[in-house]
Amino acid sequence: MRKIVATESVSLDGVMESPEEWSPAYSTQELEEANAAGMASSDALLLGRVTYEELVAFWPTQPDDNPIAKFINNVPKYVVSTTLEEVEWNNSTLIAGNVEEEIAELKQREGEGIGIVGSRTLVRSLLDYGLLDELVLMVHPLVLGSGKRLFEEGGERTALNLVDSKTFDTGVVSLTYEPAETDVEEADE
Repeated sequence: MRKIVATESVSLDGVMESPEEWSPAYSTQELEEANAAGMASSDALLLGRVTYEELVAFWPTQPDDNPIAKFINNVPKYVVSTTLEEVEWNNSTLIAGNVEEEIAELKQREGEGIGIVGSRTLVRSLLDYGLLDELVLMVHPLVLGSGKRLFEEGGERTALNLVDSKTFDTGVVSLTYEPAETDVEEADE
């Protein structure tokens, strides 16, 4: 079965909105190599509508000599949206029906991992459905104070296990989580 892995850039206060404005200051060769390794383990992308619209406005016009552009423009993309009627970006497929069922079926297909970037609403939904296999948080050492957070107040309680961590020389910390088998509160009873 294919794994779905979400990799998210977040600030210390959990903001993930507009990382292109604040995360580049923390980019190094080491961090770029880690991102490239993540891309290499996926042969498909799963995107929410907002992230799809942001990416399609930029990446299709970028030259293929940029490894990120080459990957993102050519990899199959599955776009989850109840409002879009069609997706026009190369190798894009719209998932607009029963999201839980369609993504569960997608995981059963032949292939490598399925990556997610951005798409905060989709990530939270996949956690709730039990379909997200791994959550990688690239925590940046800054407090933004405002902006859209990966986990907003009022969300479902979800227990996760830390399975890996790495600190980069700029202070960015990569934390890799998998869903826990049981909730921490249940285990204490």
